[in-house]
Amino acid sequence: MPSIARLLPALALLAAASPALATPADDMRAVADQDTRYQAAVKANDSATMADILLDSFVLVTGSGAVYDKAALVKSARDRDIVWIHQEEQPGSQTVRLYGDTAVVTAKLHLAWDKDGKSNDKWLWFSDTYVRTPKGWRYAFGQSSLALPPQ
Repeated sequence: MPSIARLLPALALLAAASPALATPADDMRAVADQDTRYQAAVKANDSATMADILLDSFVLVTGSGAVYDKAALVKSARDRDIVWIHQEEQPGSQTVRLYGDTAVVTAKLHLAWDKDGKSNDKWLWFSDTYVRTPKGWRYAFGQSSLALPPQ
């Protein structure tokens, strides 16, 4: 029988990696941080970080009904189709709601970009759904509102 001293490092590693040991507050912080990290990756056209955060089955539905999958978003970032000026949540608007191994982030988002010589600037609300996976929280589904009236 192995000694306790030899098992302690393995048990400590298991405990640190186990999502079951995370508190709801820990999970909410992790999801909030992951969503903020995702927004920063979009702004930077960081396709590698976006690909890491997005589930392979990811879908985004915009307020106009357009649908984008992971491959389309990662390709757009890799090709730098859009030059982002703003892609940030309004401070204090982010809320994370936790439902077991699923979390929904809502926030007000400022988007401004240049594409094909045309500039756009708008605010919208979004809901991003994250699921817990063996690799941590991953972005599974997003839905955005139509552009909000000018502020």
